[in-house]
Amino acid sequence: MTEQQIAAVAESVRQPEKGSNGWGQGIAALVLVGGLAALLLSGTFQQESGDPKPAVCDASDGARPSKPASGEQLCRALNRADLPTLLGTPTEYAMTASGNESMSSWADGTKTVTPEAEVQLSSYSVKLSTSDDDIPVSEMAAFLGSTAESRTIGGHPAVLYSDRTIALKFDLGGGKVDSGPGGIARSLLVAKDTKDGGGYYEVSIWRQDDVVPDDLALFRVAETVLPTVPGWTAG
Repeated sequence: MTEQQIAAVAESVRQPEKGSNGWGQGIAALVLVGGLAALLLSGTFQQESGDPKPAVCDASDGARPSKPASGEQLCRALNRADLPTLLGTPTEYAMTASGNESMSSWADGTKTVTPEAEVQLSSYSVKLSTSDDDIPVSEMAAFLGSTAESRTIGGHPAVLYSDRTIALKFDLGGGKVDSGPGGIARSLLVAKDTKDGGGYYEVSIWRQDDVVPDDLALFRVAETVLPTVPGWTAG
């Protein structure tokens, strides 16, 4: 990453209304989705933070017609005009919006493609992903910690859980990136069908100021966005 690229990222992810705290010029919060995934720095920064026009999804982001839902489709579902209102921050707007598809390789040689999307506002970041894993959501709760709670979203079994984000420090002078503990992310794993036959959607939110996110905001986003995602079945 060049010094110019680092500067652009730092400007896009800076924390609002927060003074100097030793983290340097900019901080990005990343979430370990599901408590099992690798560290991801997602987001295609499509505009400068000073531009009041909301970011739009790039048609080239993870477009895979063979998938039930591509990264682009997830981005378009998540990047709604009313997303700031659902998050409880109606005066904000999407600063960045992106969709992509990550690939994981397993010991037996198989590969798994995971479509995902992320939208960032001044106060919140929101991530949406989907997986075709054949493990029921009800069984995955055991791997998500003792505080995981069983819930229902649109008639679909779901699990609510917390995870720790990782904050990235961008040293613009030295061209280095360091990491440290960030805030809390709240996530919902939601079964793809009402019978919990395998596969799930995941919605995660976290704040730029490290304050614990509002669960009601998470539920509003999940209940509104998921029925618009390709492959969702009504409860």
